[in-house]
Amino acid sequence: MRILAWHVHAAWMTSFVQGPHEYYVPVLPDRGHDGMGRALTYSWPESVREITPEELRTADFDIVVVQRPRELELFQRWTGRALGRYGVPAVYVEHNTPRGDVNDWQHPLAARSDIPIVHVTQFNRTMWDNGIAPAEVIPHGVPDYGCQYSGDIDSLVVSVNEPVRRWRVAGTDLVAQIAEQVPVSVFGMGTDELTAHIHSGLAGVGDVSQDELHRRMAMHFAYLHPYRWTSLGLSLIEAMTLGMPVLVVSATAAPEAVPPQAGVVSSDIDLLAATALRWLADPDEARERGMAARAHALAHFGLARFLDDWDRMLKEVSR
Repeated sequence: MRILAWHVHAAWMTSFVQGPHEYYVPVLPDRGHDGMGRALTYSWPESVREITPEELRTADFDIVVVQRPRELELFQRWTGRALGRYGVPAVYVEHNTPRGDVNDWQHPLAARSDIPIVHVTQFNRTMWDNGIAPAEVIPHGVPDYGCQYSGDIDSLVVSVNEPVRRWRVAGTDLVAQIAEQVPVSVFGMGTDELTAHIHSGLAGVGDVSQDELHRRMAMHFAYLHPYRWTSLGLSLIEAMTLGMPVLVVSATAAPEAVPPQAGVVSSDIDLLAATALRWLADPDEARERGMAARAHALAHFGLARFLDDWDRMLKEVSR
């Protein structure tokens, strides 16, 4: 199949483009949010090709994968064609949780029955008011990055982009609390800004390639997932796949994604910090938890299942 999809979430897209199809990603000269083109720090296959708005006007696709409301308008403006019942078949992938007052959590496509909404977690589907739109769930899937865990560095590790701007959403304030008791290293875009806000126990490492991120994450003794409000967070699943034990704030879809044997999921920040200290003193327990986390991630978030689910969805919508 010929699939058009904007490059929005690089980690999710990295899994999605591993399928047997041809993938086209819009590109603009400035590689801004509406045309980022191919990922620069992730490994994408040659089947992913960049396409300009001018080339889009005459290109044919079997289906368009939409991930933001504005992409419906962009596609029509760039191609002169519509999406859905009277145009090119489309699905809408909802990566995010709703914002604002709970009574206003109506999805932007809630009034349309011709474009299915595919949520990445059951949590997402439950939180959104999907209206008359068909709503399904295709859980995350990640490649097997191998069991890389060593736990040699006596520091927790967090992966989050823009931790200062997304302070409470990403749980950066909770990271600061834990860093008062246990050192924490934070990877991601904008982490260099952390030193102006948190003065002890925390190190902002910066943004690195996906391969480098996984290698360096796995050197830390445990992964900390502090998010208050998101669908789940692929970095959590990736850490589990690497064989890392995990400490997780009990929010979002995380309680359903992490079994008890893989780590600790709790809203008690003191308990998470105390568990980290216990694992520092007992690396054998940390390693045992990490092995359980890896086994669970491979069984429930494997790439093969993810791609099979998406093949089924794409065929149903495009026929």
